[in-house]
Amino acid sequence: MRKLTVAAAATLAIGLGAQAAIAAPPPLIERAKFFGNPSRTQGRISPDGKQLAFIAPRDGVLNIWVAPVADPAKARPLTAEKLRPIRAYYWAPDSASILFINDKGGDENFLLYGVDIATGAQKTLTPFEKTRAQVINVSRAVKDRILVGLNNRDARWHDVYSLDLASGKLTLVYQNDGFGDFETDEQLNIRSGSKPRPDGGVDVYPFAAGQPADKPAETIGFADTDGTGPLGFSKDGSISYWRESRDRDTSAIVARDMKTGARTVIAQSPKADVAGLMASPVTGKLDAYSVNYLTHEWTALDPAVQADLDFLKANLKGDIVVTSRTDADDLWTVATDPVSAPSALHLYDRKARKLTQLYVTRPELEGATLAEMHPVEITSRDGLVQPSYLTLPPGSDSDGDGKPDAPVPMVLLVHGGPWARDVYGYNGLHQWLANRGYAVLSPNFRASSGFGKKFINAGNLEWGAKMHDDLIDAVDWAVKRGVTTKDKVAIMGGSYGGYATLAGLAFTPDVFACGVDIVGPSNLNTLLASVPAYWEAGRRQMYLRMGDPGTPEGAALLKERSPLSKADQIRKPLLIGQGANDPRVNQAESDQIVKALQAKNIPVTYVLFPDEGHGFARPENSIAFYAVSEHFLERCLGGRAEPFGDALDTSTMTVPSGAQFAPGLEAALAARPAAKP
Repeated sequence: MRKLTVAAAATLAIGLGAQAAIAAPPPLIERAKFFGNPSRTQGRISPDGKQLAFIAPRDGVLNIWVAPVADPAKARPLTAEKLRPIRAYYWAPDSASILFINDKGGDENFLLYGVDIATGAQKTLTPFEKTRAQVINVSRAVKDRILVGLNNRDARWHDVYSLDLASGKLTLVYQNDGFGDFETDEQLNIRSGSKPRPDGGVDVYPFAAGQPADKPAETIGFADTDGTGPLGFSKDGSISYWRESRDRDTSAIVARDMKTGARTVIAQSPKADVAGLMASPVTGKLDAYSVNYLTHEWTALDPAVQADLDFLKANLKGDIVVTSRTDADDLWTVATDPVSAPSALHLYDRKARKLTQLYVTRPELEGATLAEMHPVEITSRDGLVQPSYLTLPPGSDSDGDGKPDAPVPMVLLVHGGPWARDVYGYNGLHQWLANRGYAVLSPNFRASSGFGKKFINAGNLEWGAKMHDDLIDAVDWAVKRGVTTKDKVAIMGGSYGGYATLAGLAFTPDVFACGVDIVGPSNLNTLLASVPAYWEAGRRQMYLRMGDPGTPEGAALLKERSPLSKADQIRKPLLIGQGANDPRVNQAESDQIVKALQAKNIPVTYVLFPDEGHGFARPENSIAFYAVSEHFLERCLGGRAEPFGDALDTSTMTVPSGAQFAPGLEAALAARPAAKP
């Protein structure tokens, strides 16, 4: 049957009496506008208030740029990465340099680099192979050095070093043989260390003169490990701030007086954990916090900051986040997220009450018809309420009530982690899928973080069981609400979301029409056997949440919950995307299930990127994979797809098997220009 044009399809629907009138869908938005490089992102002001830094493309690769605050138009590139995009950076406390981390091909062995603002000279500050550098503390009170963690001595544990920013000299502060985390003050002293316990809990040891006490001062039980722990100190060291979920459900913020020992709850919500914090750069004391249940809401602890937040809310559209503050606290950078429009960054002068827009992250999407996101609550079969987010195709919901005028195909988009969460806001995947004609539903299922300890611990030992039931209940909710029909639902996700995709097709083979798995584990026993060494501090917690591979019962449970064990039950189309250098979910996880499916002659398309890790960092690879995905979904669900065009030309994508099962992929691969020698 020939493919119908949009106009022909609309005419046919009217002729069949499907509806009296059909609104024409919005224009197809190019993939590159969603998944290509942003024009600018992560803008932050220097501590001295003179310079603005941001990440932007240079010769097609994301690099760090700087500009005078007084004249942002005079921006200049500071770094010159040619292949791997820079995705994280820090201002040095003296404003004289910028620090950034980067890895090679997605291996997550991050090295720390420093770049001089005046000269552009760049140096590698942690020149160690097979090492994952961590920035422990960049203090406003100490201008000439920072604290970093290095695991080059023992891959499991990060030793603490003082890094002199001018000379690059590393001085050992503490040789670490068992602490998973450290709390340091603004003078860069270690004040406490958190050590994992055999029962999955954590002991917090106070430090004095650089050494831990013989006995812990605090013990945190396993059930509270996600919601309890030290956060840091006020600038003068008189107050210690903690996240606290002991003797309560949701995580609150507690201020501890270091002289008297008095503990005061300063931030809390019965609905969700405290999510975001703002601290005064002058005093180091917390002056605002946010709670994110369905949406993000800020509350000030300081009347002056409340006045600032009120002004920002009145004059800016969308969710507001303060991304940086000067040492004098006179200038802020403020990001806004309008949800159905690209985000923007503003400079805020507190004294003058003046806002200046600095940039829009994706200006090519300004004026485009984007979709609204609807926060919804979905009740699971056992009464657990899942805070979730629904996006509908533009034009499908004429009265804006969050229910389409007629059912539409749907993608269940499952977040990774699983100890993470989906949030309300602009979401490139949601917008892309909605533009292609799909409803998109992202549920926060049990084990998601941010909703209290009962919620996250309800997922313990429930991979592929009650956690999967929650996803099925979300699909049933969407069908009953008229969002979609039972035969037009796909499942898609990365990491745990990829696992959920494989589990969905293997454990409940009649629920989903197809699945897109991105770096998802297929065998939970081999997954846990291959996690990075530097995850040692959380290993016991993972076993208690997933199953202990060191016991017969645990290994049996993990096998039972592994999609590989029921790969022969898969009978719906499956697309798999994998990074060859993934240190979290090794390539073997995808290789195993592809091999098992091939042995049973079950069709599967396997896309592999030799220069990626846990997800796709290079936009060329993201664009290529989502080109394959939208053609895959078009055949499965009947939505729209942008022609492949040159989407694969600059990607390193390989297709080890199954190109013939993905619509248009063989032709697109054949049309790629020959690789340069």
